[in-house]
Amino acid sequence: MNTSSHQIIVNASEAISAGIKEYGSVGLILAIGKVDYNDENRNFQQWHSVLKGGLSDYEKERIKRGAWSRLRKVSFRLQQISFIQITDETLIKSGSFQSDFRNSNGRPRKSKVLIDLEKLDEEIIHFMEFKGKGK
Repeated sequence: MNTSSHQIIVNASEAISAGIKEYGSVGLILAIGKVDYNDENRNFQQWHSVLKGGLSDYEKERIKRGAWSRLRKVSFRLQQISFIQITDETLIKSGSFQSDFRNSNGRPRKSKVLIDLEKLDEEIIHFMEFKGKGK
């Protein structure tokens, strides 16, 4: 979740639309919490690369294209779980994302639904908050 804009990328637009058409709505369980990312030296990323046997073909192609490599999440502390009902009305309030991205095999990605949590109201059916130790 982009905490500055409260937007989340959900599932493929086609899949969500098909689910709504067949069942009337689609459910989403959203876990919200604090995330820690890889350090500046990307030690976790380097360790993970060694663990999986080196750079994948996708990573080699990304490097050749000069595309950036995102930071990796190294920890997550759960704060809240929300249960959200997505309907056609929700999709009208939503945008799309990744329509011009590509998969690891180089093929174009299907667009995904982009939901702004601040625009949701009756869609949030229930939520639970978690309080715990940590940062």
